[in-house]
Amino acid sequence: MFSSKNKDSAVAPPPAAAPAAKRGRPGPSIISNDMAIQGSLSSSGDMQIDGKVEGDIRSAGLVIGEGAEVHGEIFAEDVTVRGKVMGRIRARKVLLAATSHVEGDILHEAFAVESGAFFEGNIRHSDNPLGAGDAVQDVPFQAPQPAADAANLFAPLSRVAT
Repeated sequence: MFSSKNKDSAVAPPPAAAPAAKRGRPGPSIISNDMAIQGSLSSSGDMQIDGKVEGDIRSAGLVIGEGAEVHGEIFAEDVTVRGKVMGRIRARKVLLAATSHVEGDILHEAFAVESGAFFEGNIRHSDNPLGAGDAVQDVPFQAPQPAADAANLFAPLSRVAT
């Protein structure tokens, strides 16, 4: 019943899984708890921050771990804060966990807060929190551009155009 006609034939191994890039969204990027980053971060996938970031963050999904610190603006579809954020959050869905500490404004489509969370700032609902059409004072995050002309950095103030 389960016998094989040819006992010498080897069973072919199953096909290898496709690389993450071909399957759609890449795996999460993780900033571990012993890492400190100065500069802006951008990812088309998810991020988990367990260390310290000084700069703006843009991603699809973002989890800020309990021991993490972020000093900068956050743009994401879905944000879960368990650690400390000093700066504005713009996201479709925002969850402030019981261990979170947030000082800054939040612009959101859906918002939830667990008992024990610390929040100081303004909060505002928006149908499109990631869009540029909202009446927000700052321009949405863009990657920093290199200095156009290094010679102008050291020019006397009277020669610099205002």
